[in-house]
Amino acid sequence: ENGQEAINKFLHIKYDVILMDCMMPVLDGYEATLKIREMESQQKLKKTPIIALTANSTKEDMEKCLDIGMDDFIGKPIKKEFVEEKIKKWIRRNNK
Repeated sequence: ENGQEAINKFLHIKYDVILMDCMMPVLDGYEATLKIREMESQQKLKKTPIIALTANSTKEDMEKCLDIGMDDFIGKPIKKEFVEEKIKKWIRRNNK
C-alpha cells in the first residue's frame, strides 16, 4: 500500500523478488528501495532483486530506477506474461 509498509515487510519476510511501485504514498518506491538497499548493506544481506513498476516509462525513468538500486524495470500497462518472465529471470539469477 505504501513504501513504509514495503520496508516493514522486508524486515520480517525474506522475498525472492520485490515488485516495487515507484509512486506510493508515505514513502515512494525510490525512497523505499534506497532504505532496503541500506539495510541490506548494513546487515550484510544478500541483495534482493527489486523490479520497478511505473507508468513513467521513459529512458530517464528507467535510468533513475537503476541508479537508485533497482535491478529491473517494468512499465505500465503491465502484461502478466512479461512480469512472470522478469520474476523468473531474477529468481534464477539470484539463486546462482
